[in-house]
Amino acid sequence: MSDYNFSIEAKNLNKTFIKKDNTKIDALKNFSINIPKGSIYGLLGPNGAGKSTFINILGGLVKKDNGKVKICGIDIDKNAKNSRKKIGIVPQELNIDPFFTPYELLELQAGLYGVRKKERHTEEILKKLNIHDQKNAYARSLSGGMRRRLLVAKALVHNPEIIILDEPTAGVDVELRQNLWNYIKELNQKGTTICLTTHYLEEAENLCDKITIINKGKILKSDSKENLLNLIGKKRVNFNLNCSLNYLPKKLKIYNPILNKNILSLTYDKNKTKLRSILNDLNNLKITFDEINTQESDLEDVFIQLTQNHDS
Repeated sequence: MSDYNFSIEAKNLNKTFIKKDNTKIDALKNFSINIPKGSIYGLLGPNGAGKSTFINILGGLVKKDNGKVKICGIDIDKNAKNSRKKIGIVPQELNIDPFFTPYELLELQAGLYGVRKKERHTEEILKKLNIHDQKNAYARSLSGGMRRRLLVAKALVHNPEIIILDEPTAGVDVELRQNLWNYIKELNQKGTTICLTTHYLEEAENLCDKITIINKGKILKSDSKENLLNLIGKKRVNFNLNCSLNYLPKKLKIYNPILNKNILSLTYDKNKTKLRSILNDLNNLKITFDEINTQESDLEDVFIQLTQNHDS
């Protein structure tokens, strides 16, 4: 592999689409991103945020207006062919020729990338993605989940250094989603860089090391998953009380208390307040409990706050 730190580098990328009524849509505005080699990188954003436009520019399906893009250190303007060999793209749409079998489709794809017969791993890829039993069935007879797996398989035939997955688990069942996650992690552990766009925040939270949140063609925030989760430090703690509490003491008002039967729920900022100080407050107020459980804010809270602030 070449000596480079970032699998994908984009600097000041712009793309404007003109609709039939001549109105302009800025799909990407001064979009700059560095995706570290060997990472699992998440691109999050609502529909129309610019995620697919960015991926289509990487794959050569959309021409950028201006800006610079490098894939594995290769400038896509100077060496488009070699830069595209470095990536395997799993598109959002299930665009599979219905009259070929999975085996034929993978062999055809390998041929298009110039992979020699003796260097192909068609059987191995089909087995890894659990579609080997259907390798000789026409693609039109496959279920939606199997077609999704076949798209992943097609992206792997030339052993790319980067896999780009555009909404890879859209419309698939929970079991298949879990299987794909496991396979993505396995590929990453072998050194493959994974770039993932997703609507499923749970997916990003489970898989990604670093995340960029996009809205209306602009980057709102790029950071590690941990730092993003720390942006919103809200934490809720629930106490199962073993004493009667007929009113909420004033001292607890700062925690936005909710009392529901014998459960007292308090919310606090974990970056400013420690749970120990809440326990001390309850102790001083002679409020006793049998059980305690906590809930932290998740990526969805971060996503909602950032996109709402951007829209307002």
